Amino acid sequence: MKSFAKILKYAASYKKYGFINIFCNILSIIFELLSLMLFIPLLNLLFNKETEAITTEPTFAFTKDFFADYFNFTMQQYIVDNDKASMLLFVCVVVGIFTLLKNVFRYTALYYISVLRTGVVRDLRQKIHKKTLELPLSYYSEQKKGDIMARMTSDVQEVEWSILNSLELMFREPIAVTLYVTTLIIMNAELTIFAMILLPISGLIIGQLGKSLRKSSKQVQEMVGSILSSIEETLGGLRIIKAFNAENHIRNKFDSINEAHTKLTLKMGRKRDAAAPISEFMGIIVMLVLVYYGGNLVLETSPEQKDAFSGSEFMAYIILFARLLTPVKAFSTAYAIVLKGAASADRLEEVLQAKNDITDIANPKIVTDFSKAITYKNVEFGYDRSTVLDNVNVTIQKGKTIALVGESGGGKSTFADLLPRFYDIQKGEILIDGINIKEIGLKNLRGLMGIVTQESILFNDSILNNIALGSENFNKEQVIEAAKIANAHNFIMEMENGYETNIGDRGGKLSGGQRQRISIARAVLKNPPILILDEATSALDTESEKLVQDALFKLMQNRTSIVIAHRLSTIQHADEILVIQKGQIVERGNHTELLEQAGVYKKLSDLQTFAN
Repeated sequence: MKSFAKILKYAASYKKYGFINIFCNILSIIFELLSLMLFIPLLNLLFNKETEAITTEPTFAFTKDFFADYFNFTMQQYIVDNDKASMLLFVCVVVGIFTLLKNVFRYTALYYISVLRTGVVRDLRQKIHKKTLELPLSYYSEQKKGDIMARMTSDVQEVEWSILNSLELMFREPIAVTLYVTTLIIMNAELTIFAMILLPISGLIIGQLGKSLRKSSKQVQEMVGSILSSIEETLGGLRIIKAFNAENHIRNKFDSINEAHTKLTLKMGRKRDAAAPISEFMGIIVMLVLVYYGGNLVLETSPEQKDAFSGSEFMAYIILFARLLTPVKAFSTAYAIVLKGAASADRLEEVLQAKNDITDIANPKIVTDFSKAITYKNVEFGYDRSTVLDNVNVTIQKGKTIALVGESGGGKSTFADLLPRFYDIQKGEILIDGINIKEIGLKNLRGLMGIVTQESILFNDSILNNIALGSENFNKEQVIEAAKIANAHNFIMEMENGYETNIGDRGGKLSGGQRQRISIARAVLKNPPILILDEATSALDTESEKLVQDALFKLMQNRTSIVIAHRLSTIQHADEILVIQKGQIVERGNHTELLEQAGVYKKLSDLQTFAN
């Protein structure tokens, strides 16, 4: 039940609704008990059983005899004033009123538990989403996107269906069982003790079934993650799948995952469906044994005995015990379902408890501007056990442009990713104006930078909102000015709704050059002192590249820029070019100096010249 407790902690802010629910459930159960207890005098009336005459009102005492004597006294007085038929009508009316009150409080309990249940689900989704934004990029390099999506969708939904929908049962039914058992003990302690010996047997069987359900449920949820990953890969790679006639391969791969999921779901469903019939059968067996044992108690006692267990009391006892089986069975079933949902709760906890090493220190320094230099000092970094950057030392003066070139996988993008702390270095330090970037608040640090990547990251929203992403206190005129600088204003105005045009998923309604210019406009609007350009023109055609390059040139004016480029023609005017190979800076200088060195850079330049 640890997973249940973990989910329950999210209900702490809704505890007042939980208390109201418990209070209303107690009243509902009490009125239900009272209506059922009235069956004893009702049966006595129907079968003409004479009760012992009580002529004076009994003295109060919290005992079974007092309540029985008081009710008999009230009945006898009523019969004296009226007749038995009127008394029968009175009892029926009272039972009706008690039943109405029971259902009113039952609805009130459900009304308030709904607020708690839906609120917890909302908060859980928000916490999961918030955590996904906080976790470092390194976390997602080790996880499947589809599995993360499954946890945020199907696992949260499973928690809602399995745990939170059973939440009310988990609290209500133990209260109901306690009150019913107390009443049954008062009616006949011997018979109740015998019944309590039998009941745990069915509970043990249901518990074992619940454990099996939890194991199967975890396997099913993992398969859902695999299905979503397969779908995400299919949708993202449709162009290549069709180009290489790989439809059958992809279809077979998906079908095998889907078939495995179907078999697991079927297996889990059969176990879940078995819970109710098994618990009902065990309840009936317990009831039959109880009827036999209790019936012998009635037959063996004489009606004249003071503590005689009458037939009407036994019938009322059986009615109450039958009602007791309902909450017992409901609790057993709810427990099995909760164990099933516990697997999803565990998967959610894995995300919520995932370690985030990239965080702010206790009292981070505030940097409002960049005025001197960026310094990489003895920087070392690697993914897992592989070294990506080895003892890198670089100083970038304010207003200068530094370019990174070299073979793929050499460490260029990692060099740039370390500055905004997408990853944290293992050794050395990175300084901005002499301050270690780990001492600067993350939001403050990243606020100093604008990033334009090779793949334009756009969202299914309007052009206006994409350009203004993350910017505060902006107006439309500023957005338009940024778009003009990025050479984007003209094509935006040609679109149907101008700046309010929705650009579709990942900006799919725009060309590559248009998407890139929107990304540049976003960086222009942010107006950062430091720019990181990660192969921003490598995926464009010649015409688009010219427009984007012109926009980048405007963007880079009076800013400190780190430019990653494969096309050397785009960085010839950089103040310094670093040639990175296998995590180390093997050459450095401007374009002319590096050509004169006749080293790695000269080879790269010659290869690109020959290719052109």
